[in-house]
Amino acid sequence: MIIDCHGHYTTAPQSLGDYREQQRRALEADPNHRSVKGRLAISDDQIRESIENNQLRLQRERGTDMTIFSPRASWMGHHLGNESTSLAWTEHCNDLIKRVVDLFPENFAPVCQLPQSPLVTPEACVAELERTVGQMGFVGCNLNPDPSGGFWKDKPLHDRFWYPIYEKMVELDIPAMIHVSGACHEAFHTTSSYYLSADTTAFVQLMMSDLFKDFPELRFIIPHGGGAVPYHWGRFRGMAQDLKLGDLEQRVLDNIYFDTCVYHQAGIDLLLEVIPDKNILFASEMIGAVRGVDPQTGHYFDDTKRYIDANRALDAGQKQAIFEGNARRVFPRLDRYL
Repeated sequence: MIIDCHGHYTTAPQSLGDYREQQRRALEADPNHRSVKGRLAISDDQIRESIENNQLRLQRERGTDMTIFSPRASWMGHHLGNESTSLAWTEHCNDLIKRVVDLFPENFAPVCQLPQSPLVTPEACVAELERTVGQMGFVGCNLNPDPSGGFWKDKPLHDRFWYPIYEKMVELDIPAMIHVSGACHEAFHTTSSYYLSADTTAFVQLMMSDLFKDFPELRFIIPHGGGAVPYHWGRFRGMAQDLKLGDLEQRVLDNIYFDTCVYHQAGIDLLLEVIPDKNILFASEMIGAVRGVDPQTGHYFDDTKRYIDANRALDAGQKQAIFEGNARRVFPRLDRYL
């Protein structure tokens, strides 16, 4: 079985975007507007069309079986409005993911976004974790380390500020994918500089802390191949040594995992060479940030299964762990869908 651990509902029906625009207009008229969830008019047929013509078609063409599926990351928009804005929007986005999974239970497993807002205690997110994971069968969450969209107003990930979420994650036995949303700072392009620098920043925050002493069972996936991390592993090993933090692998690799959203063969090969295969989960992020065909290969950049298949260093057992076994271990609630 081939499990893709990183998929987003980037093809959701237009009504979802219309709802978000209504929220924006209400906030323009009154920055303190309190959002009410209301109803979202999207039929099952609209959801089927949006999935069958896109993600499901590509699953079949590329030979993958299951996608761990969450709301569109760049649309999480935690910077917008206030707590009520984020809560109403998040519940609708997560409800849609649940509907996708109910319609295609053999092809998708659900992961939730959280109703985060800048400088708002993460305790506000616990109820949504209980609703989605405890009541709706979700298998994980996406955690935004910077709800301000590039201004980094909140505490670093090792701060006790985040502990309410971590406590609930451990209780529910779920991992979190570290994933920022849209960039609001003019210095960043959302899906390139912001995503990759945020991945790297999150890793360093975790590496330089004692968080995993407090939460030895906590599990994070750092997407997009880990940002800069695997490609500067020697730098981080050296810094850990200089700072008397001990061996880097022993320090982080029981808790931190990396996905394969790296869109060329040389990058995947280096990831697979540097990071132990037990810490790598197959992912493509289709249909996501990079959607075109690579003129050098004639294949889609985000057809990442091809890169794993073509790697010559790993044996069949190691590749199968990356394709399936590691995801089952990191997402133990996934078994109900498999």
